[in-house]
Amino acid sequence: MKQILGLSPDINHILRTLPMIALSDASVLISGETGTGKELIAQTLHEQSRRRDLEMVTINCAALPTEDVELDLFGKCDPDGTVTFRGRLLAAEGSTVFLDEVDALPLSVQAKVLRFLEAGECQLQGSHRLQVADVRILAATSADLPALVKVGQFRADLYYRLQVVPIDLPPLRERSEDIPVLLKYYLREYAGNNALVRFTKEAEHCLLTYSWPGNVRELQNFCQRMTLLHVGQLLPPESLPETIRPENGSSQHQFTLPAGGVDLARVELDLIEQALDMAAGNRSKAARLLGISRDTLLYRMQKYDLSP
Repeated sequence: MKQILGLSPDINHILRTLPMIALSDASVLISGETGTGKELIAQTLHEQSRRRDLEMVTINCAALPTEDVELDLFGKCDPDGTVTFRGRLLAAEGSTVFLDEVDALPLSVQAKVLRFLEAGECQLQGSHRLQVADVRILAATSADLPALVKVGQFRADLYYRLQVVPIDLPPLRERSEDIPVLLKYYLREYAGNNALVRFTKEAEHCLLTYSWPGNVRELQNFCQRMTLLHVGQLLPPESLPETIRPENGSSQHQFTLPAGGVDLARVELDLIEQALDMAAGNRSKAARLLGISRDTLLYRMQKYDLSP
């Protein structure tokens, strides 16, 4: 199974809590932008759970059939209550079901999925007899579910039932300290027995300051492309994709370093204090002003002995 890689406070916190979450049968809602590794988190939870001997069942809610969704998920019975077709949820008896892109789950079946979450039971087409299954539900979304709840596109009761344990995966731009770790891992993985691709200091700077809007998936695809096209080469910025290298050779620096240098720790502390002042002490808002996650802000506040 693939590893969850990173040194950032956010990732370390998730790695510490996953074994505890895995031991439970509580439903989990994994939120994060596309490419942040939500399915990897779900697979890790399953592999560390008591259900690991059975294969995890993944259901992409965005790819469910437009007709007979209920049949596809649950199945049907004959009038005597005998199951004639076992849907994917019932067929996952004893295992874990991963509802990917759960925001796309049709409203027409959300109430039935909620009942299945709450009691592990459902009423199949063709019979009034209830069917019961022992299934753990993990769900993932890149959408703003609370916003969908407000406009009536997602049931509030289902949302709250899904997120008994919420896991929020930060985008890669908010955990830049993980970029070198990920680059090293994927470049080695895709190189195989070939010589490794290397980068000049200028190219490394481009990679470390790029925002990676496609997150880990984009970085992974980049590493695969580089190892295929530039085996063993030392690459300058000009060899990087246009989206990554500076436009027209211009600098990506947002701040100019004074000739006499700076005290980096003092600058970081000053920026944190300014953000907290601007946010009137609201740590979530201060984190957004700094372009980092709330957990990373709290970690750095503790580092500088600022009041939490």
